[in-house]
Amino acid sequence: MLIWIIDEEWKDYDMEKEQLETRYPGVEIRCSTYDYEKDLEDFGYRADGILAQVYASLPASVINRLQNCKGIAVYGGGYDRIDVKAARAKGISVTNISGYCAEDLADYVVAALYFANKRIAQYSASVAEDSAQGRWGAMAVPFTVHRLSTQTLCIAGLGVIGKTVAARARSLGIRTIACDDFVSREAMEALGVEKVDWEEGFRQADYVSINLKGCDENQDRIGSRLLSLMKPTAWLINTARGKIVDETALMAAVREKRIAGAILDVIKTEPPTGKEPILHCPGIYVTPHISYISVESFRALKERALENLEHMLEGKTPRDLVN
Repeated sequence: MLIWIIDEEWKDYDMEKEQLETRYPGVEIRCSTYDYEKDLEDFGYRADGILAQVYASLPASVINRLQNCKGIAVYGGGYDRIDVKAARAKGISVTNISGYCAEDLADYVVAALYFANKRIAQYSASVAEDSAQGRWGAMAVPFTVHRLSTQTLCIAGLGVIGKTVAARARSLGIRTIACDDFVSREAMEALGVEKVDWEEGFRQADYVSINLKGCDENQDRIGSRLLSLMKPTAWLINTARGKIVDETALMAAVREKRIAGAILDVIKTEPPTGKEPILHCPGIYVTPHISYISVESFRALKERALENLEHMLEGKTPRDLVN
């Protein structure tokens, strides 16, 4: 048996090797980067199963060359770089993993709320100049802001992660509203969340947390129309997928001060080259897609991916099947 790992993220595969070698004595484990064409020719074509990072591209042209593959297990929620239809046509199952890092993403959103509310970046950037001009304490404050406990968070997408964000926000006393076409008003009320339509949610929010699925239907869903409804003091936070937000519209809204700013852990082009305009727009703070990372989330991610892979190798239906 050959297991092929396609990845450039992890530093080691100790867990994978220990678990797979215990379950399948004599298993061969090979690793490749995203530039794997030569490896595909040399050994990848005969892989029985594949563990792929979310950034690994597996188009139909590659899938059709796989001779023994029973399943492709993705390390994460995104599987848009895998041709799932071509895989199914060839009898190859594909799995992803969602919800494993809900706590980590919720913690990031809460951190973003405090970062924006306390204007940490702005005060830090101007502290030397303010000090030189005698501005310290209240004298360094250009305008006062309301406490978080008096403000409103709108969650766009109340799935597993959105619900976890809501619980964190409510524990801080923040009024929490949500827009989700697939969650009933009664279900939201049971969580202490008020259901609103999209327009009203963006209009009322002091902060908007994007927690939608990164499907094609949500491409550029957060665009100029919804952004135009936001308060000039409001912030946008995105930990979902970059494709959901129209970056051109967002940059225009921030530059023209129609909204206060944005905190993004995901952007349209990943991994970026460093030249993307979104990385150089004042008022927009981008982190390198790290909101999901913790010791606990890494372990859960690998355990779920391995479980999915083992089920596919053994002819069982994996719990995270996407095709």
